[in-house]
This record gives sequence, C-alpha cells and structure tokens, in this order.
Amino acid sequence: MEKRKYQRKTMDSLSVDVADGSGFFKGMVSDVSRNGLCITDLSESLDGDTKKMTVVVSGKGANFKMNVRPRWYTYGGARKIIGVEMIHTPLGWAEFVMNEDPVFKKDLLDEIKF
Repeated sequence: MEKRKYQRKTMDSLSVDVADGSGFFKGMVSDVSRNGLCITDLSESLDGDTKKMTVVVSGKGANFKMNVRPRWYTYGGARKIIGVEMIHTPLGWAEFVMNEDPVFKKDLLDEIKF
C-alpha cells in the first residue's frame, strides 16, 4: 500500500548529483513529486543509510540544490536506486513540479455525484 501524499510524475531527462557526506555520485531522477524523488543509476558505494544528503537536480533548463533524507533504497542490477524525502525545497521547485503534473479535466468534479 502506497503512503505517498502527492502523485509521482515520471521524468526522463533529469540528472542528479548526490553528496552523502563521504563522496559524490551521479544518477538520474526517474520520478518526482512535490516532496520526494526517486533516484536511479547510483553507485553501490553511496551510503543509503546516511541521515541527510545534498542533491542538485538538473534538467529542463533548471537546477535545484536541496537537502534530502533517504527513505528507502534497493538495488537494480549493479546500481543503487534510492527514494528520498526533501527536507527543504528551493524556491521554484513546487512550480517546476506542478508544471510537470498531469493535467486533469476541468469538469472532473462535475462528473462526481453526491
């Protein structure tokens, strides 16, 4: 059962630089929400058990530096996949993600009968 507050949006062209306190790693963002990221293609050396990381998400003409808290990690082949919660989001992040959110029909609520 999913416990996400916000819908995730699949992304295909966002790169990420991750600092875990021990090293720097490159990866890709597979999906985003207003409060979280799923980062793929990371080195197995990344410390998924650290309490806090710094990431710089780049793509679509924008760069966002933020502190994140790892929530889970797993392995996909020889690479690590990690889900993180954003601790402090930079200005413009919410707008960036909202612009990527799927658009719902304006009349969606009109179709619901009470």
